[in-house]
Amino acid sequence: MDIILPIIAAIAGLGLGVGGVFAYNKKNENGGKNKAEDLVRKAKHEASDIVLEAKKEAAEISKKSQDEESERRKEWKRTENRLAERETTLDGKLDQLEKKTEKLVKQEKELDELKNEIREVRVKQHEKLEKIAGLSKQEAREKLMTMTQNDIKQDLVGLIVKEQKEIKHDIDETAQAILLTAMERMSSEVTADRTITALKLPDDEMKGRIIGKEGRNIQALQRATGVDIMVDDTPGMVVLSSFDPIRRQVARYAMERLMKDGRINPSSIEEAVAKAEKEIEKEVVRAGEDAAREVGIVGIPREILHLLGELKFRTSYGQNVLLHSVEMAHIAGMIAEEVGADKRIAKTATLLHDIGKAVTHKIEGKHAEIGAELAKKYGMPDSVVHAMAAHHDDIEPTTPEALIVKIVDAISAARPGARNISAENFAERMRDLENIATSFPGIDKAYAISAGREIRVIVEPKQIDDLTALKLARDIADKIEATMSYPGIIKVNVIRETRAVEYAK
Repeated sequence: MDIILPIIAAIAGLGLGVGGVFAYNKKNENGGKNKAEDLVRKAKHEASDIVLEAKKEAAEISKKSQDEESERRKEWKRTENRLAERETTLDGKLDQLEKKTEKLVKQEKELDELKNEIREVRVKQHEKLEKIAGLSKQEAREKLMTMTQNDIKQDLVGLIVKEQKEIKHDIDETAQAILLTAMERMSSEVTADRTITALKLPDDEMKGRIIGKEGRNIQALQRATGVDIMVDDTPGMVVLSSFDPIRRQVARYAMERLMKDGRINPSSIEEAVAKAEKEIEKEVVRAGEDAAREVGIVGIPREILHLLGELKFRTSYGQNVLLHSVEMAHIAGMIAEEVGADKRIAKTATLLHDIGKAVTHKIEGKHAEIGAELAKKYGMPDSVVHAMAAHHDDIEPTTPEALIVKIVDAISAARPGARNISAENFAERMRDLENIATSFPGIDKAYAISAGREIRVIVEPKQIDDLTALKLARDIADKIEATMSYPGIIKVNVIRETRAVEYAK
């Protein structure tokens, strides 16, 4: 295209020159002949220059195209050479792989033959050994295992005992330091008063007023409060009997108000009971708020605080449940600081761990389970709910805070004088401990001592060796944990003694 354009331009210029000549000649045929000739020569000269220039450009373009074509052919040649080299290399590698494969197959066959030979030799050796020893392979293995076990048993026993002592020493020291620090900082009453259920009469006339004509006053009191009122069982006393401590408190407040006023009739009884219920409600709310404030926990739902306040009027083995919970919360906070646990979670869970005891018997289940469900219902954190549910091992405690709640519950309940346990229940627990221990084979005698805090088990030395004694102690402890309820911990002490006696005659 670049060559054709100059040629076309030259031809067009030549044509224009010739046309101009003819036009000029026609217009001025006689006078302008020379000028026309000049114009023709000039046009021919310009056309010749254009043609030469076009030829020159065409030659340059042709040369450039030939150079590019030559370069492309060289590049194609180099590519072909590289491909040929790679093909040669791949062929060589394939040949090597085939040779290696053949070699590996040959070696595998040789290994299989060698394994078969070794197996045959081993079988022959076993047959010869069994023939020489007079024992089968299984009998020889059992005999060897027995000999090995006897040789290392004493070493194992010594090692286990040593490790247990070292671990127990370190654990005991750390635990004692933490617990003693917390308990020393916590000052509270050793015992808690029981809920008062008896009132002293000022005189016999008041007794008659309480009973009323044909017993109508005492019947009205019992209907209004839901409490059994007995005025004849104890001289000079009015006894209030009910399983619900809140009702007993309402009856006590109402009775005190009536005796102070002196006017006792069905109408005044209803008024006194209504006022007593309002006073108890205020006292319950105040007790819950005061307990949370004393422990330093804020943000507890009002419904939970109400249940917490009701614990003020409930006791467990003579121990006031609210005081027990507050004491636990203080100790739990100190232990949580020492071991790096979450202080708020530990204190909240310990303060609320017994709220399940505040509900009536209409809600079935264990108090730990009920308390956890109530806490979850009113939006308490899952970590608090878990610690509350696990404090009596109904579920496995999986957080440090849950373990702290379990520990401080045992500490608070196990303090001397914290709980009242009847002699009958105490004797029964001691018998249960001894019966659990003697239920295992190889036991000679078992004694529960230290007020049920330790069980000493004497075993038959011919039936129980040292290694088995260690396992027996663990099994007895596991059975006690699974079948009994008790505060604190119980030490299981398995004693094995061998005596050699001879007589000199």
